[in-house]
Amino acid sequence: MGADASTDSPAEGLVVGFASAARLAGLAVPTGSTLAFAEALSRVGVARRSSVYWAGRATLVRNPGDIATYDRVFDAFWAGFGVQASTTSVREILVAHDGDDAEDGADAQVRPDDRQAPRSALQVRYSAWETLGEKDFAAYTDDEWSEAQRLLVALRFAAELRRSRRRRPTHHRHAHPDLRATLRRAMRTGGEPMHLAYRRQTQRPRRVVLLLDVSGSMEPYARALLRFAHVALRARGAARTEVFTIGTRLTRLTRELSEPDPDAALGRAAIAVADWSGGTRLGEGLAQFNDRWGIRGAARGAVVAVLSDGWDRGDPAELAEQMARLGRVAHRVVWVNPLKASPGYAPLARGMAAALPYVDQFVDGHSLNALGSLAAVLSSAR
Repeated sequence: MGADASTDSPAEGLVVGFASAARLAGLAVPTGSTLAFAEALSRVGVARRSSVYWAGRATLVRNPGDIATYDRVFDAFWAGFGVQASTTSVREILVAHDGDDAEDGADAQVRPDDRQAPRSALQVRYSAWETLGEKDFAAYTDDEWSEAQRLLVALRFAAELRRSRRRRPTHHRHAHPDLRATLRRAMRTGGEPMHLAYRRQTQRPRRVVLLLDVSGSMEPYARALLRFAHVALRARGAARTEVFTIGTRLTRLTRELSEPDPDAALGRAAIAVADWSGGTRLGEGLAQFNDRWGIRGAARGAVVAVLSDGWDRGDPAELAEQMARLGRVAHRVVWVNPLKASPGYAPLARGMAAALPYVDQFVDGHSLNALGSLAAVLSSAR
């Protein structure tokens, strides 16, 4: 952030505290965006309010509809940042604002070595993300995978909202007139409707459904994608998130991945899934999902993400038919392919070619940066 990495700086406190405040206000701020904000501040500094404002708006705001929320958070945070930065070390800010770094008690304590050459948790995370962010999961060493697991926990998910059928009373005159409430009020004034009552539609978080391919060709990526699914489910809640695996059969993992401990959750998932690293019959698996879960409501109005390389042993016509069915009930269908980022890649695998016409968004899934972007895609209101 600054030239001297051995001291805490106000910029670090601003990055961590402001990113946390933005998330609490409902903005989708994935770790990649936080790191981009940190990089921007390292270039423009924190002395000028306008510089900090535009650095944050350019890196943290993905949707125009979030600008008003961003402005409110920025105004409130800027007003208190000067006092906080002068009286609180960044290490304390990290513990107060970043729950991921406070989970491990040993990491949250300042050891003698730390006092001699302190590195904030943000600096450590930034360095690790820079090193691993673009690296393909298939090329990870065991040590790199251990580090990646810690970084994946830092991903943030905001709930995309959808309109509910329910309506609530409101004083907003541009809402729908509520005739029943208007008549009830009129009874109090001799039958004369003195004031119109209004109701507005409520908004509810949109469900996200993750369908993970666990066939042999996906083995280099399945562990990272399953860990991503666990982070998403824990962040959004089981009531708003469903997770399934598809290989030679369909397996629901929502209950297993609801376990807070990630290692225990993945262990339970491994026991529940009987077709790890087997064949792939995506069409048959999607047919089971559509028949049992899609039409009944799990996919209706949801953002559905299929995480697969598209290599399929089943009938391409069946896969196309089931993707079309899924597209008719889902709000959006996202296909996450770890091979998409490979040089010279083209979606020529017969399963991928059959599914692609029914996909709303086709994205990467091979690296930490790709999963950070996927978290933003699943959180975006479109």
